[in-house]
Amino acid sequence: MSAVGRRYVAVAERTGQWWAITVPEVPGVFTQARRLDGPSGAGAMVRDALALMLDIPADQIDIEVRPQLPEDLDRVAAQVREARAEADVVAAAATRAAADLARRLTAAGISVRDAGAVMGLSPQRVSQLAQRPADEQRAAS
Repeated sequence: MSAVGRRYVAVAERTGQWWAITVPEVPGVFTQARRLDGPSGAGAMVRDALALMLDIPADQIDIEVRPQLPEDLDRVAAQVREARAEADVVAAAATRAAADLARRLTAAGISVRDAGAVMGLSPQRVSQLAQRPADEQRAAS
């Protein structure tokens, strides 16, 4: 199997002020970074290390960085990610419902200012929601 266009999982472990990064499926690849994200973060550093080791262009390597945290922190981080995903679903449903209500209120001849008072939103937001097509609302969820 060619290494080009492959996705690699990098494991990042905190050591002092640095993240020590390895790629278990490619022995010998090691790098470090001060941050997990950004242009000089863990993903960029391990991508460059893999490109050198495998002799392929860095832009053809996809990296997933998995930080290794103490078990208690890892568990809480997973709970936070799950709660945020659930909140995103609820927020999308609320936006769809608000857009539907904004369209119905304005179609009933209620001004966007009064619709905003009813909905607890600014008139500008009511106007944005009312103009958003119903199909777009379903596709955005």
